[in-house]
Amino acid sequence: MQRRNTEARREAIVEWVNRDGHVQVESLAAEFGTSEVTIRKDLTTLAAQKLLVRQFGGAAPIQTSADSLSHNRTDARAALGQAEDKSASARKHAIGVAAARLVSNNSRIIIDSGSTTACMLPHLDSHSRLVVMTNSLHVASTLTGFDSEPTVLMTGGTWDAQSQSFQGHMAEQMTQAYSFDLAFIGASGLDVSRGTTTFNELTGLTQTMASTAKDVVIMAESGKFLHKMPNLELPWHSIAYLVTDNDIDEKTKQTIEKQGVTVITVAPDGE
Repeated sequence: MQRRNTEARREAIVEWVNRDGHVQVESLAAEFGTSEVTIRKDLTTLAAQKLLVRQFGGAAPIQTSADSLSHNRTDARAALGQAEDKSASARKHAIGVAAARLVSNNSRIIIDSGSTTACMLPHLDSHSRLVVMTNSLHVASTLTGFDSEPTVLMTGGTWDAQSQSFQGHMAEQMTQAYSFDLAFIGASGLDVSRGTTTFNELTGLTQTMASTAKDVVIMAESGKFLHKMPNLELPWHSIAYLVTDNDIDEKTKQTIEKQGVTVITVAPDGE
């Protein structure tokens, strides 16, 4: 079943690339409800099969002689894709800085796996006597290299290759044994009326993380409101803060704030 799903996803990726001319890793991960690591593996495999060309931050279609007239157009799309990737990185960095400001010395926090939540890590080393739990090996290994020497706890559990994190019942049980001041969680999608959403039906650990924290902080770019996903992960009433970029629509911001959420908006560097 897993192999069939992988093959179907890769076929869809090739169709998308051939249709649009250039696709980004982040967009593909959101569309298929999987991790950016998994999408990069897909693109590497498809490139080896000569079904597409890997480019910075994404992929483009294979050029043929029949495509020569559209070569400049494809290059322009690729350049636009690279610029969008850099812009996305700037937004995530700014979100990470703002999220880290919510952390005080002596805090007990839990950090979910994800590229956006990881952006807060460089800004935590100045904090003293932190206790941090995570389900991400990347987060744990980064924290153990800090001069401030935070106490690092791992959830354990079953390794999930798609999300590059530990998941499952054992991880949930370990998390439930602790209490935290703040939980920092990313989002695959955002629904203005419901909360955070995902294609993944395995939402147990994220919900457990949220239940063990005094306040939940969602870290997500405003573009996630465009990602329509069927499964509700965390409702707005369980969320204290949404840290996002300043491209969020004012009406959307006000609607979320009326549901008791403090919305923190940030401008990417250089804006």
